[in-house]
Amino acid sequence: MNMDKKTYQKYADARAPRSPMGKNCLNAFWIGGSICLLGQLLHDLYEKLCHMSDEDAGTLVSVSLIFLAVLLTALGVFDKIAKVAGAGTLVPITGFANAVVSPAIDSHAEGLILGVGAKIFTVAGPVLLYGTLAGTAWGILYWIATLL
Repeated sequence: MNMDKKTYQKYADARAPRSPMGKNCLNAFWIGGSICLLGQLLHDLYEKLCHMSDEDAGTLVSVSLIFLAVLLTALGVFDKIAKVAGAGTLVPITGFANAVVSPAIDSHAEGLILGVGAKIFTVAGPVLLYGTLAGTAWGILYWIATLL
């Protein structure tokens, strides 16, 4: 059966399952919002009960959310939440923590050096690299603009 690209696309579209976009968006919204709400509750707790400054509480919230994401990833719970939430778990800092930890857990059997060490940043590495490069380029442009 020889088909051109246009005919094949129609054929594939007709047989592909439809994604429940409204439901997916709602799940991403409420689960991502719940993660952010947890962050705000932790911030208020650290600030009020531990008498921390706003900046220190914010730092500890980031550390706490990263720790929880790593723990849930190691227990296999984070992936189940992400299946329902989609991008709702990707956007907050928890998604980045999961992206770093998942390859490390998957490659643990290969050893600490060639497994975990070599593959820990396979997903997050490009984000770090190009984020750093973009930030550096923007900083240089900003610095040049302030000289003028």
